[in-house]
Amino acid sequence: MSQISVQPVAYEVDGVSFEGQLVFDASSSVQRPGLLMAPNWMGVSQGALDVARQVAGHGYVVLVADLYGKDVRPNGPDQAGAAMMPLKNDRALLRKRMQAAFKTLQAQAGKVPLDTTKLASFGFCFGGCCALELARDGAPLAAAVSFHGTLDTPNPADAKNIKGAVLVLDGASDPLVPRDSLPAFAKEMTDAGVDWALTSYGGAVHSFTDPHAQVPGMMQYDAKIARRAFQAMFDLFDERFGE
Repeated sequence: MSQISVQPVAYEVDGVSFEGQLVFDASSSVQRPGLLMAPNWMGVSQGALDVARQVAGHGYVVLVADLYGKDVRPNGPDQAGAAMMPLKNDRALLRKRMQAAFKTLQAQAGKVPLDTTKLASFGFCFGGCCALELARDGAPLAAAVSFHGTLDTPNPADAKNIKGAVLVLDGASDPLVPRDSLPAFAKEMTDAGVDWALTSYGGAVHSFTDPHAQVPGMMQYDAKIARRAFQAMFDLFDERFGE
């Protein structure tokens, strides 16, 4: 029987303290692939930890990245927006923080049953953007997965740095992800020769994986589509980590 453990992991970026959360099955010593999870704009929240626990239960070591700093835990949309926008507007800083979290995940080898030859990243909404930016920054990822995340990037040519597969899971009726960004993303990936896929789920809007999203027509949980999307991620990980 699995025993999912959640442990805080401290690290620093430019002298600022950050605290991610490491989530894994403590009942097994078998080495597992490592996943860096970039949460939505609410950061390291209870909702993020709930998702990380579910994913870890499928046989992964998951680090929930802290993108804002240890002392920044948004309490509502206004605080979340204030924490997120400086990173959205400064992709170099966003990438630096993602890289720091990724290195922190790698450093857990020997402390927990982590296979550092099998690493990937995934994220939700703002976190989906972060997962893609980490891949564009050349991190050694077998895969990067975005759930209902924005797709734009200041320098599309950076897609040439992507080393693994990319999967975008999109709500076809998402009003917060510009529809014209989808063909632009497809061109970016194709021009760079990336192994990529983009699935748009009909009828889905933003935050379709978030059980707490209840704003019809804008941010709305959809259990059926969430189940399909997570299965698509797990299928990709099975393929990539099986190579």
